[in-house]
Amino acid sequence: MIPVGLSTAAVWPQPAGDAFTAAAELGYDGVEVMVWADPTSQDVGALRRLAERSGAPVLAVHAPCLLISQRVWSPDPVERLRRSVRAAQDLGARTVVVHPPFAWQRRYADGFADLVAELEDATGVAVAVENMFPVRRKLGRGRSVQVTAFRPSTDPTDVGHRNYTLDLSHTSAAHVDALALADRMGSRLAHVHLADGTGLPKDEHLVPGRGNQPCAELCSRLRRSGFPGQVVLEVNTRKARTAAERRDLLAESLAFARRHL
Repeated sequence: MIPVGLSTAAVWPQPAGDAFTAAAELGYDGVEVMVWADPTSQDVGALRRLAERSGAPVLAVHAPCLLISQRVWSPDPVERLRRSVRAAQDLGARTVVVHPPFAWQRRYADGFADLVAELEDATGVAVAVENMFPVRRKLGRGRSVQVTAFRPSTDPTDVGHRNYTLDLSHTSAAHVDALALADRMGSRLAHVHLADGTGLPKDEHLVPGRGNQPCAELCSRLRRSGFPGQVVLEVNTRKARTAAERRDLLAESLAFARRHL
């Protein structure tokens, strides 16, 4: 059976501990920890205790790659990635999710592929590079242009890595065919962020089934192919007005994944 995890980002703005509780109560197989401003997400000891108390293991660690987490653990992106891999080892997680370098991180970008390979060789942890999406820059007078914030591009298969993360909210925002990208990733597809989108130029992370991405078809393909990786629900529940409403969204997301996987 393909493990189905819950991202701690799916309970934001609640703390990471709420994701462990929800995962255990709803029947998820574990948790992916998004390392960012939440102090608990940065504390390996606290995360270990949460996993032990809840019975929801840490399946994956998402390295601090967002603009808001550029100084979490270190201002040096190389050290942030190294520390993410060490955290995964300490927590028994087999996967680290990482974004491609930002365009302005030239030195980091130049050595990124070698760094990822080095860390995988040394630790056995899969460093799964995630597909991203371009942004629109306003030019004035109602005009805009689409630009990439990543080097060399938003598509990690342009470089070639041993392991990839496929994010369907990102394929939606990028207007990329998710199934075609999965085909390009091939046997190197190690991790999936299951979420949905409607094609708006932003990261929507909708509950799967509420947008236009081929979430069900991808899950069916994973099942038929004997996918050896993990599927993590990275959905946006920020608009939930109550804890019960958030729980319902997370339960719906899990039910969708189980049904199609």
